[in-house]
Amino acid sequence: MTSNINFKTLFILAAVLLLPVAQAVTMSKADYKAGKTRISEEYKTEKAACDSQAGNAKDICVEEAKGKEKIALAELEYSHSGKSKDQTKVLEAKAKSAYEVAKQKCDDKAGNEKDVCVKEAKAAETTALADAKLGKQIHEATKEANKDKRDADYKVAAEKCYSLAGDAKDSCMAAAKTKYGIK
Repeated sequence: MTSNINFKTLFILAAVLLLPVAQAVTMSKADYKAGKTRISEEYKTEKAACDSQAGNAKDICVEEAKGKEKIALAELEYSHSGKSKDQTKVLEAKAKSAYEVAKQKCDDKAGNEKDVCVKEAKAAETTALADAKLGKQIHEATKEANKDKRDADYKVAAEKCYSLAGDAKDSCMAAAKTKYGIK
């Protein structure tokens, strides 16, 4: 009974983790356009709410609204495509938006305190962008490693086929090419 519960738990967990991928595949063009329209409307509403403020508080509010819009658009694009490069764009949008807001908040300070604040904001942005780039590099390295493994496995299968003759050899090679995605 415990293993049955564990299996159910794993199945539910897998379904939850794969939900964004499934969502990306099932998002229609109409849903995508509606999402863009919704994001644009939310931005206009948030920006209009900033008009009641003045000075740097208004600037911070506007930067926050712009940041939310950029992040939401990047997330929508990732939900639509499901591509890892779009996931990286989400992380980059978050990093850049956080930097812009932090930089605006630094304007409330003066002298060395402001300089330190700006440097800290820039360091946080640089760290977040580096992490996004690292994630992208790991994905690309994994993709390349998988291709290398597949190519090596194909070469082994092809070598086994070479010991055959005639139709058996042709059939074996065709099966190997199909299995390992070789054209």
